[in-house]
Amino acid sequence: MWSFQNLLFTICVALRCLISAVGLIHVTGYVGREVKVSCSYYEGYESYEKYLCKNNCGSNNDVLITTSNPVKNKYRINDDKTARIFTTTISGLHSVDAGKYWCGVTRTGIDIYTEVELKLLQDSCCDTVTKVQSYEGYSESVSCPYESQYQNSLKYICRGNQPSTCLQQALITSDTKQNARFRLDDDKVLGTFTVNINGLTKSDSGSYLCGVQRNSDLDVFSAVELKVKEWCCVKSTKINGTVGHPLTLQCPYPPQHRENKKFLCKGDHRNKCTDMVASQSRFALQDKGSSSSFSVMFTKLEEADAGTYWCGSDSQWSPGNYTRIQLSVVSLQHTSTVPSTVEMPGKTSTQITDAGHYVGYTVPPLLLLLLMCVFAVIVYKCKHQKAKDDETVMSRNAQNEDALEEVAENNIYESQEVVIYSNKETSELQSAGNDCEDLGEDEPDLENVTAEEIYCNGNSHNAN
Repeated sequence: MWSFQNLLFTICVALRCLISAVGLIHVTGYVGREVKVSCSYYEGYESYEKYLCKNNCGSNNDVLITTSNPVKNKYRINDDKTARIFTTTISGLHSVDAGKYWCGVTRTGIDIYTEVELKLLQDSCCDTVTKVQSYEGYSESVSCPYESQYQNSLKYICRGNQPSTCLQQALITSDTKQNARFRLDDDKVLGTFTVNINGLTKSDSGSYLCGVQRNSDLDVFSAVELKVKEWCCVKSTKINGTVGHPLTLQCPYPPQHRENKKFLCKGDHRNKCTDMVASQSRFALQDKGSSSSFSVMFTKLEEADAGTYWCGSDSQWSPGNYTRIQLSVVSLQHTSTVPSTVEMPGKTSTQITDAGHYVGYTVPPLLLLLLMCVFAVIVYKCKHQKAKDDETVMSRNAQNEDALEEVAENNIYESQEVVIYSNKETSELQSAGNDCEDLGEDEPDLENVTAEEIYCNGNSHNAN
């Protein structure tokens, strides 16, 4: 029974292909994305079951999804009975999904079939890329040509190089025409639409796709690579200056600008800078045509002169014709140095100089007082010892005189040993005299005490 139905299906399909080959539906999708296959049907079949099958549709495995079971694996089906169109969505496309499909409407006898050819492409574009280069702060126009049959089609531009999501992520379309920094103009006579981007920044660099929408197939794209460079100059330099001093800036320029007006302006950005030569008399500009450069002299720098300067010779601010100068201004600090003296005990004041700086050394008052006290004690002890020694000598002389008188009175003449002061007594006196030698005092006068003056008998000697 099934073989007979397969035979009838094969015959029917062959006849249908022969009769209505123009009814073949072409669908193109991108690998990794999803694609929608839409098939229409005749009035009266709204309540009938619809399905999508592959290959011959001769087995249950060939039937991918039906309206009675609208979700299966990566397939979804939806029947719009008002429009009499049922649409099958295939997601997560792989290269093996490309090929022939059939849209079927179940009915008694032979089902109704519509052939579908699915083609898959890589989700990237394109073989040819138009390169555009511009600079920060500038405006740039991107031109996108298209074929004449698409004059009335929707045009748009997006970032990146994935056609599958370009329309959903469009920066601007021909319907809106203006969106923030983007403006789209469509010249249908020339077959070109132009997208203008204002206030370019380096982050605008990258890939863009110009798209033209096609309802029956994939949109048509052209690729653009935009590179936004930092706007700069012939060179960029850093210069230091000093407050109150003069300073000269050198600014080269192209030889072809010899007759152009030269200027110096100040500001963080070239579009917002003030012409300093025209606004202040402290600046003097001198053009050295022979060396293709001009100089600007600051007669007297001020702290407020620090900042970014641009010197140029092209009022149109064409890139590469300017010098950017970063000027730093410093202020000298004047400090006075006073000579200091070094005072040491017993020494004269001394002046010490080291590379223009003077350092003073002084003895702490407490230490000086202590030294003076010690010195005073030593002097006192020496004087006291000398006075004591003088008293001892005078006492011994008195005793000797008394003894002589006594001997004379008693008329005692005996031959006795002449005794002089003992060595011990003499040593003590000499020792006491030595203690004061360093102080410049006179030693005790022992030379006046002679042997002839001192005579003692045995008793006197023993008493001594």
